[in-house]
Amino acid sequence: MMSTGSDSNVTLWVKSELFSYGALPIAPHPRLTFNNIKKIVIYAKNKGESCFPKISYSVWRHIACNKLLLTEDLSWMYFHTCHLFSEDISPIERMEWDQEMSNCSTKQERDQLKSRVKVNTLKFVLYLYVQQIHKVSLKASLVAGDEWPTTRSSSPDLDGTGRSTPRGNKTLDDHSHLVYIQSNMHEILELLVDPESYNRNNPSESLVSVQALSAISFLIAGSIDKCKSLLPIQDIAVLQTVQHRTGYSKLTKSFTLRPLQLWIKDCLVQNMFGISACIASGRRLSWAGAGEEKDVKSETKKRGKIATNAHVVPKEHIKGNKIIIMSQVSKQTIGRSSNTLENSSVKIHRCHYSYLYLLSPLRSVTIEKCRSTTIVLGPVETTVYLSHCEKVTLIAPCRNIMISGSTLCNLYTLTPNRPVILGGNDTLLLAPYHTFYPSIEDHMNKVGIGSSKNLWDQPLCVGPDHKDEGPVWELLPVSEFFTFNIPFEVEGTTTSIPGGLPNKYQKSVTQRQKQIDSWQKTVKDAGLNKQQRKEFQELVESRFHVWLAETNYKRELDSLVVPPPSTAT
Repeated sequence: MMSTGSDSNVTLWVKSELFSYGALPIAPHPRLTFNNIKKIVIYAKNKGESCFPKISYSVWRHIACNKLLLTEDLSWMYFHTCHLFSEDISPIERMEWDQEMSNCSTKQERDQLKSRVKVNTLKFVLYLYVQQIHKVSLKASLVAGDEWPTTRSSSPDLDGTGRSTPRGNKTLDDHSHLVYIQSNMHEILELLVDPESYNRNNPSESLVSVQALSAISFLIAGSIDKCKSLLPIQDIAVLQTVQHRTGYSKLTKSFTLRPLQLWIKDCLVQNMFGISACIASGRRLSWAGAGEEKDVKSETKKRGKIATNAHVVPKEHIKGNKIIIMSQVSKQTIGRSSNTLENSSVKIHRCHYSYLYLLSPLRSVTIEKCRSTTIVLGPVETTVYLSHCEKVTLIAPCRNIMISGSTLCNLYTLTPNRPVILGGNDTLLLAPYHTFYPSIEDHMNKVGIGSSKNLWDQPLCVGPDHKDEGPVWELLPVSEFFTFNIPFEVEGTTTSIPGGLPNKYQKSVTQRQKQIDSWQKTVKDAGLNKQQRKEFQELVESRFHVWLAETNYKRELDSLVVPPPSTAT
């Protein structure tokens, strides 16, 4: 048996990734209730091997569309999102699946391919249950003026001031994740109980098998050595030193529900690798930047905060745990490609009038409450979540993207899944990914994102405030489309935009280049003498500088006097 620490050394915490990127930040579908989710377990068990321990999409689609009355698009989004976070699929396998999907020419072929996808049944029902964290309690709202659970006084904002995010936003709120799990632990464990061993007279005496408990590792992580290493919760729960508290029986190889529930709740603490912990004890990163107002003496005091917990995360558990926080970066240009950045979950918060180039393969990215900022990302393995932003330009290859409460934002994306547009948005422009850097294809291969399938122009609008006659999004007009150049030298072999551009945008770029070539030829053939060429050049440069000043591009160019992206921290 593994090392046995004392019971007092056991620490459990709620993983943030599933809540931040798996739970849609809108009120859940009214039929996704505990009772209906529990029926899915019973249904799957009765169907046998085709549904348990793994359930296929075809079975879930039948339940979702015919029983719960979800739309097919929403059903698939739930399923593939759970699959992304719960199944250990290699980057190559994900790219091969995307390629197969892009080769399908009919809906029937796509449906057949989707029907082959399976997820762990118990993890999937837990994923569906987690959607309830955004359920609005009218009673709590009337009493507290907020959604339940209320966390205004106990959850620090990214700037450490103690303010929680507005509108009851729980995406970055470790405390609300903890409160939700603590408050609903009985129902969560009840979903894991084998229907045949359920004790109707005394539900607390029902049994949870070791195999079933392993599904909760989807939500909860644990350690017995102060986070030097992490262990699955089921391995901790069967340790000799804790069996008396978890209600474990060697005979039945199962746990009694009530003592298991009490033990978990007693050991739960706030996320050891979450936002709050990173703010409190993270290591400050001195990433080179430029473009500050250097004539303002206090500017150095206002410089943005960049911190990470990379130094404390066990190497074998980096994904979903290694965090980098960038907060209050203002009027700066930051370009970075580093080992610290690679595979991290990045939180970009309250950044204004800046240009951020994070050119490494990333795990996930949240962009919250930013204004007038351009953000260029390396490929993102899971999800980019844009929340409560204004006039943000996002350029990124990513597996998923969600947008909520944002306005006047331009999104240039390469994504194999439909962009999810949630509530509170206005004037979103969608456009194809339009840039590259030399190592981008290598980075895309590392996270499993290919260029064969790009659904940038097929958004899925989720929530009650979407109307066909007044969409909050539109495709970027061809006349306003320009390619984007990344102004840093990076090693690599990529020399063009991955996957190329859609035909109509490529034609526009080609036509514009022809106009430039024609203009250059006209100037060359004008027969100007040396003095005339000098005067003409001065005139063009003068007009160019006026244009730079009027469009605010001058500050962007001036701020590029920064070191090239480094391989250090």
